Amino acid sequence: MTSGPGGTVQPGTPSLLRAINDRAALELLLDRGPLSRSQLGALTGLSKPTASQLLARLESAGLVVPVGTTAGRPGPGAQLYEINPEAAFVAGLDVNASRIRIAVADITGTVVAEHRVDTPGRQATGTAERVREAVDATVAVVGLERRILRQVVIGTPGALDPGTGKLRYAPHLPGWHSPRLLEELTEHLGVPVAVENDVNLAAIAEQRLGAAKGVADFVLLWIEDGVGAAVVLAGRLHRGHTGGAGEVGYMPLPGAPLIRNVRRENSGGFQQLTGAPAVLALAREHGISARSAPEAVTAAVAAARAGDATVLTGLARRIATGLAAIVAVVDPELVLLSGDIPLAGGEDLRALVQDELTGLAVPRPRLALSTVQGSPVVAGALQTALETARESVFTTS
Repeated sequence: MTSGPGGTVQPGTPSLLRAINDRAALELLLDRGPLSRSQLGALTGLSKPTASQLLARLESAGLVVPVGTTAGRPGPGAQLYEINPEAAFVAGLDVNASRIRIAVADITGTVVAEHRVDTPGRQATGTAERVREAVDATVAVVGLERRILRQVVIGTPGALDPGTGKLRYAPHLPGWHSPRLLEELTEHLGVPVAVENDVNLAAIAEQRLGAAKGVADFVLLWIEDGVGAAVVLAGRLHRGHTGGAGEVGYMPLPGAPLIRNVRRENSGGFQQLTGAPAVLALAREHGISARSAPEAVTAAVAAARAGDATVLTGLARRIATGLAAIVAVVDPELVLLSGDIPLAGGEDLRALVQDELTGLAVPRPRLALSTVQGSPVVAGALQTALETARESVFTTS
């Protein structure tokens, strides 16, 4: 049944009902793997003849393929079907000023190719061309061509302003600030392209694959060279009016210099306290020398276990100070710590942040570490691309 004019209930058309049944069957095959006709019928409530017609229709459309039988199980063997992994492919990218990470996945979400391209120097032109070359190199790994991609999602620092189409909050990413950025990328790649904030994509990865599964309200705090957050409310990303929700690195905080022109300086209080340069400086003050902030945090953990927790406690206090402001406004159920600095600190740092936060804020959210392996940004980009591609590919009539 469907809702007609004035809210009246009208019978669904046969084509609409078929499309609804097809989509339900495809989602079940995605979630549960190979299924037989009778299993699919039992799960959808369809009769055996209707389930047979559905599978024949989906097989003819190239959306499902037979994959053996139930032989070896009790009862007569039955044909099993699964999603055709080659029905569509998508790509997810993680871009910063020094490199591009890329992964390509089939429609089931299985990653079939990964690649990394270093982009040294401050190249202010040729952005779309570099992205195209990087994508071409990745799909070539498995003998594919770029034109087979149904969707490309690119994660970048900052966010696209929905009003102007320009990338905001990322002056350190040269070549990405054209008001026609999306159009240029789409023209050069020849496939649909979307651009999303990298930390938002990390949060999507945690929501679909990691520690935030089933959590309606959560914040992901990302700390690496830069500091950012993603805010998820009622299960949906909160992007803000200009796409800048979560740009918490710019927050003024006690203990950091007050920066009056954060756009020009591309920094703020939270960034000054917890970003990679600040972590290295804090470690050096207390005799820890390291080549990178994660190495400094790892050394601080070792020092804390040996009895000197000065650096680790100091860093935890800085992180908790910023988090206190965030949770006071959002009151989330869960806060996830992500990025290479919190992950280098592991459970030792997480526990100290939790203790510090308890005394600084009235809300007391659960605090956990990111659990998505590899690049959460690439994983989130793939999940976003898959959602769009499946909506298109799985729509039958």
